[in-house]
Amino acid sequence: MKLALKIMFVIFIIWMIIGAYLVNTEHEKAEVVMGLGILYLSFLFMPLFIYYRYRDGKYKKYIINDEKLKNAFKDVGK
Repeated sequence: MKLALKIMFVIFIIWMIIGAYLVNTEHEKAEVVMGLGILYLSFLFMPLFIYYRYRDGKYKKYIINDEKLKNAFKDVGK
């Protein structure tokens, strides 16, 4: 999965470079290419990246619950 994400990221970077080149040359399809690149980033790359990074429950240390709040604020006001 890590290799697939790296390949997808490289594809995105190349896609955006081509899109920027087309915008600079005022090509008629430049905005379409850039828009499709953003859709690719938003709906394909980012969900897979988020799944890969947080699939093992690593996100649980960032969730705020009552116990963490009590521990954080027990010394406040003394």
